[in-house]
Amino acid sequence: MIFGASSFAGPLADLKEHVGLIELYIPKLGIYNGSALETEKLEEILDKISIYDFACTVHAPYSAADPKYPSALQVDTARMGEREFALMEESITLANRIGAQIVVLHPGRVGSDREKAYSSMVKNLSALASMAEDYGVMLGLENKEGTDPSNFCSEAEELFRTIETVNSGHLKATFDIGHANLTCGGNSEKLRTFVRTLQKHIIHLHLHDNNGQWTEKYDGDEHMAPGKGCTDFSALKLLSGYRGVYNLEVFSVEDIHFGKKTLEKSL
Repeated sequence: MIFGASSFAGPLADLKEHVGLIELYIPKLGIYNGSALETEKLEEILDKISIYDFACTVHAPYSAADPKYPSALQVDTARMGEREFALMEESITLANRIGAQIVVLHPGRVGSDREKAYSSMVKNLSALASMAEDYGVMLGLENKEGTDPSNFCSEAEELFRTIETVNSGHLKATFDIGHANLTCGGNSEKLRTFVRTLQKHIIHLHLHDNNGQWTEKYDGDEHMAPGKGCTDFSALKLLSGYRGVYNLEVFSVEDIHFGKKTLEKSL
């Protein structure tokens, strides 16, 4: 089992004691001035990563309502123009450069015309999958939380259908079990059905916990350590052939330590 952690979870020196992989969370790396990539800052981060010999994945920019999220890095995959494609290509290029096998991206927002937005998202994802193929990396399209009705692909069936429609060997699924737990309302059996539905396409995992219900804070998507909410992590046993990373998407080294213990017991 390969444990990873998001780059915002703590200092690299501390993370090295607990995980072998870092997911470079592009919106929080501080490497952009507006939408312009500052290469010197990126090089500083990559130098530090090389010192600790971390493997990497990359989390590309996305669309977020959080006021702390950099406005110039907003990318809604249902509504993409030249700027958005340039930002995504920079993440894909980075993955190619550092040997990261996977770039995580989010589905788009529903908006006022669901059918039109969905069609646009599929078209844009197809273009991004073609780009990823050119660079030799995989895209992992993440399921979002159903407690926010503005999200596409919160249900397993829609994410599965999207990947099948794009029909590229370079677009698969990042299964976020915390988001799925919210979509399933904390129901363990529904979560297992979610896993079974999406299983064929899962190449990457995001692991965090919540209480399975909407709250005013992040629509319930609190990213607690596994074991501090109600998510049934034993559902991951259904992925018996999975050989990818178990990426802990939490906010502290303490939560990584706690979450690893929970997962080792569950699995």
